[in-house]
Amino acid sequence: MAFVEPVTMRDRGVRLEPLGLHHEDGLRAAAADGELWTLRVTSVPEPEQTRAYIETALRMREEGSRFAFAVVDEASDTVLGSTSYHDILPAVKRVEIGYTWYAQRVQRTHVNTTCKLLMLGHAFDTLGCHVVGWRTDNFNFASQRAIERLGARKDGVIRGHALRRDGTIRDTVMYSMRAGEWPEARAQLLYLLQRRG
Repeated sequence: MAFVEPVTMRDRGVRLEPLGLHHEDGLRAAAADGELWTLRVTSVPEPEQTRAYIETALRMREEGSRFAFAVVDEASDTVLGSTSYHDILPAVKRVEIGYTWYAQRVQRTHVNTTCKLLMLGHAFDTLGCHVVGWRTDNFNFASQRAIERLGARKDGVIRGHALRRDGTIRDTVMYSMRAGEWPEARAQLLYLLQRRG
């Protein structure tokens, strides 16, 4: 039995469902909104690579290292982007949240906060995780601010850690949240969502 089993989560008009090949057209359209694959600090697939992106995510699911979700608008049944649990470590009850990207039109809306509320709640309350982590490019300042708004703590920077899509070597900024910090973080996320209306 896998540590992360297939699950569909929903709240505030957003649905997270296991990513599958049937999401290919929707994922391609979401990435096209803003030509997100041109950003050097993300891993958004180029249009012709969308199927391979999904196939890689499915292979990683079988291996137990990643569980990818499609982010879907419930009202229109439109794919808005994708997010994943990854670097899944059942023995220490730790997952990371990443591979996250959204169509440009829904960036800086309630969508990301809602997704993180769902994923953190599932990780801590259902999977019994002790720690949830995040990692991001040292030049992805928007991602760093978003992670910090969740209540995560900066663990440090791993220098010379990974290749970017353009071939340059990036430093990776690491963050985490422990189970004991989740109740306060959840209260803050709910507050932020209520303020947005």
